[in-house]
Amino acid sequence: MGKTIGYIAAAILILFGVLVVVGATSETGSVGWIPGGVILIGLGLGMIWLIGRQAKSESTELIQKIELSGDINLETLSCQSCGGALSPDNIKMVAGAPVVTCPYCDSTYQLTEKPKW
Repeated sequence: MGKTIGYIAAAILILFGVLVVVGATSETGSVGWIPGGVILIGLGLGMIWLIGRQAKSESTELIQKIELSGDINLETLSCQSCGGALSPDNIKMVAGAPVVTCPYCDSTYQLTEKPKW
């Protein structure tokens, strides 16, 4: 939002600078107006240059670590449908829940913890 306002202000400065320079050539104008118009144009161009040089906003990287309760051994994790071996790459977070996609039978299901009792 701030950049947009800056660009609009720079455009207004350049517009008024051009009008003052053009007005200096009219019958009621004065050659003394030209430096003022050139200064306004220079300020507008300088603002555009400064706004363009501002650092891009840094993107935020979100890292989500999954801590599953209970004893889960990924080496022995197998598909509920076909019994195929699953790796950590087959587990993805969907809507905050771990979801397993089997590479062998393409079945998809939510990873649930078995009761400990």
